Amino acid sequence: MPEGPHISIVIPIYNEQGILHSAVVDLRERLKPFGWSYEIILAENGSKDRTIEIGQELAEKYKDPNDGQVKIISMGEPNYGKALKQGILLSRGELVICDEIDLCDTDFHRRAIEILETGEADLVIGSKLATGSEDDRPMMRHVASQAYSGMLRLLLGFRGTDTHGLKAFRRIALLDVVRACLVDKDVFASELVIRADRGGVKTREIPVRVMEKRPPSINLFKRVPNVLKSVVKLTYAIRIRG
Repeated sequence: MPEGPHISIVIPIYNEQGILHSAVVDLRERLKPFGWSYEIILAENGSKDRTIEIGQELAEKYKDPNDGQVKIISMGEPNYGKALKQGILLSRGELVICDEIDLCDTDFHRRAIEILETGEADLVIGSKLATGSEDDRPMMRHVASQAYSGMLRLLLGFRGTDTHGLKAFRRIALLDVVRACLVDKDVFASELVIRADRGGVKTREIPVRVMEKRPPSINLFKRVPNVLKSVVKLTYAIRIRG
C-alpha cells in the first residue's frame, strides 16, 4: 500500500460556494514552498448551495495522493463539530491541522508543525485572544469570543485563552480524546481542547492574526441560544459523565 501523507489538513465547510475554489487553490499554492506531503479533507456539513459540487470538482482535479490530494466528505446536516470530528477520524497524516476555509493561515501551519516536530507540544492552538494576537474581526465577535472563553474557565476550569479556530496536533496523541468527545455542533472543538488539557496532553498556545474574509455563515445572535445549550451539555459531559 502507498505510504500516507505526513500532514492532514481538515477544513469544515458550510455554504462556501463563494470562496471554496479560490481558497483551496490558494492554500495549495502557499503550501508549495514547505515541500510537505499532505492531504486536504473538506468536511462538508449541510450546505444548501453548490459547496458539495465545487468540493467534488476540487477532489477530481487534485486526486494525486503524492501532490496535495483533496478529498471531500459530507455529513448531510449542518453540524460543524460532527464534520470536524469525522474529518479527523478519517485523516491519515501523522500530524493533523484543523483549519477554517476563511483563514487557511499557512503561517500558523508552519509554526505549529515546527513545534510538533520538535516535540515541544502534542497540541498547538492558534489563539486569537492570547497576548500578541491580532483579532481584526468586528468588535462584537471579539467580545463574544472573550465571553465564551470566560464561561469555559468558570464552568470547566479551562486554563487557556481560546478553544475555537486553528489547531494542530500529533494524531496518535489526540485520537482517543477525539473519540471520547460526546458533544458536537459548535462546542466539539472546545470539548476536544478541554479534554486534552484535563488528560495531560502537552499543549501550547501561539498567537495568530484573524481577519474576516466574508461574513459569518451563521448570524452571531442566532447562534447564542444554541451555543449556551451546548455549553450546558458540555459541562454535563465533562463534569458528570467524565
